[in-house]
Amino acid sequence: MSDQTPEQPDAETPSVDHVDISVSAETLQQRVAELESRLRDQTLRSQAEIQNIQRRAERDVTQAHKYALEKFSAELLAIVDNMERALAASNPDDEATRTLRDGIVLTHKIFLDALRKFQVEPLDPLGEPFNPEWHQAVSTQASTTAEPNSVLNVLQKGYTLSGRLLRPAIVVVASAG
Repeated sequence: MSDQTPEQPDAETPSVDHVDISVSAETLQQRVAELESRLRDQTLRSQAEIQNIQRRAERDVTQAHKYALEKFSAELLAIVDNMERALAASNPDDEATRTLRDGIVLTHKIFLDALRKFQVEPLDPLGEPFNPEWHQAVSTQASTTAEPNSVLNVLQKGYTLSGRLLRPAIVVVASAG
């Protein structure tokens, strides 16, 4: 056996039973409240970010669906232009080419209807004020009959796809005569 006795607490050292833990509890409660506040803030920010990502993804999908045909439609416009040139070059009174011309007119109408079905709309701004966002001016021409800065002649129609410019109209703009 050992001659040592268990250590007795000093008179100056407070015992565990007498320690004032109320200050520690208040400090802990403040710290818990602070951490809960930070957690709520982070949760709200995360939820907002998730909502923003979802909205952005939905908008991107909508835009992709809406404008998926942009390049394809732009390529088809050359066909429409050639049909319109053929119609402009043909004489509607010539009996020898009347059937051919009627076929081109019908094909042109069907083609434009198919483009409209997919929200491809022509811009034919003859007589309208010049708009650099929708028209491409290649020259100006003095005119006493047309308003200055209005479209005097359309050399090539423009087109929009779902309201967005696909190709600007190529125009001649009137200037003061």
